[in-house]
Amino acid sequence: MPTTLSTEQARAELDRRGISIAEFCRQHELNKNLVSDLLNGRKKGRRGQAHRAAVLLGIKDGVIEE
Repeated sequence: MPTTLSTEQARAELDRRGISIAEFCRQHELNKNLVSDLLNGRKKGRRGQAHRAAVLLGIKDGVIEE
């Protein structure tokens, strides 16, 4: 069963890997403000790019369909 991360754990994982939010966004072609909103709890990541970003960050269990 997949486990999801809290927003704090996702942020710590980026720090552990030495990746800034901006770099994560460049790697995955995401909007930096959107990712920041997810990590700060302002967005839930339910649809579209927010869903994709939440799944990539590990804060949501989901499927990304290209």
